[in-house]
Amino acid sequence: MSIDTLSAKPVDYTRAFSQAIDRLQAEGRYRVFIDILRNKGHYPSARCFAGHNGPKPITVWCSNDYLAMGQHPKVIAAMEEALHDVGAGSGGTRNIGGNTHYHVDLEGELADLHGKEGALLFTSGYVSNEATLATLAKVLPGCIIYSDELNHASMIAGIRNAGCEKRVFRHNDLAHLEELLAADDPATPKLIAFESVYSMEGDVAPIAAICDLADKYNALTYLDEVHAVGMYGARGGGISERDNVAHRLTIIEGTLGKAFGVMGGYIAADRTIIDVIRSYAPGFIFTTSLSPVLVAGVLASVRHLKSSSVEREGQQAAAARLKAMMAEAGLPVMVGDTHIVPVMVGDPVKAKRISDVLLAEYGIYVQPINYPTVPRGTERLRFTPGPAHSEAMMQELTDALVEIWDRLELRKAA
Repeated sequence: MSIDTLSAKPVDYTRAFSQAIDRLQAEGRYRVFIDILRNKGHYPSARCFAGHNGPKPITVWCSNDYLAMGQHPKVIAAMEEALHDVGAGSGGTRNIGGNTHYHVDLEGELADLHGKEGALLFTSGYVSNEATLATLAKVLPGCIIYSDELNHASMIAGIRNAGCEKRVFRHNDLAHLEELLAADDPATPKLIAFESVYSMEGDVAPIAAICDLADKYNALTYLDEVHAVGMYGARGGGISERDNVAHRLTIIEGTLGKAFGVMGGYIAADRTIIDVIRSYAPGFIFTTSLSPVLVAGVLASVRHLKSSSVEREGQQAAAARLKAMMAEAGLPVMVGDTHIVPVMVGDPVKAKRISDVLLAEYGIYVQPINYPTVPRGTERLRFTPGPAHSEAMMQELTDALVEIWDRLELRKAA
């Protein structure tokens, strides 16, 4: 070892970590997780413990439990029954002790939901996207993935970990996608990855038209339906079911932690593709499987929503009502036909300030959405009204936002 090496100043690790946090705080992007407990059977009411002497009642407006299925009596009863029948954990990976009959049953229900030959469970929607996309490209030498520019971070991570070439097309821009497809060798394996409902914009992909391009250029299709499963279609199969195009898609990916109200992710496809991902994806092979208690709850939720549209209809009605109220009040609510209700702020510090005032003064909980979840300058509040949000709650929220907008001298809608 040289004298220069011995005399070099040691790395100040604590300073490096502190500076990383300081940068986030200076940009207004430092994330604060509030401390709450939901009230079973009374969603969207909850108790907030942050900064109070004991719990303070609040109303939740930003949960992805869109249909309140996490509170549904059938789901809770199924989980309680499974807990007392088989215990808490799964026992390991699916390969070693963790392949329960609940897992097998749920994969059958999910395959049926999307009209596919098979399905595969993962511990989360993030893992299902990352593991599947990375694995697909690795088993298809030379594969090029065409990715919508607004795809979720989990899809981007999967594409990056695949180590393959990628092409990013402008959001929902069919002409740009075709331009990219046409420029590549027809003999090269191709995969188009996109979402059905884009949760931060509240808009929907032209699935049928993308399938047309996939047919024309011999490409596979990968559709992320996480913000649509349970929410759209006669049985909750998503936008692809609603638009009668599920059969045209190679792989449909979904989550079990949003409209289905519990936890987990999955893909649905033909048997061979499912077997490939099951056999090759590290994110599946080396991960302890979902607890059978969770799987039992999801199983009850999926089965219920296949036969009940009451929750979906209530949620859609609530979203339409809230959008109309906000627009009439002059708030900059973003236009869209989905259940997502985004209100544009355009500044991270102001978005956080609005969120803080809503919680502290009005008992209304909504998290600000900042970069990197959305591009800089498009920071927003994202409301997810559900079937249990009453018109009185919506009026209270709208009035509160109008007061805060005036107080902070924010720009209203034109």
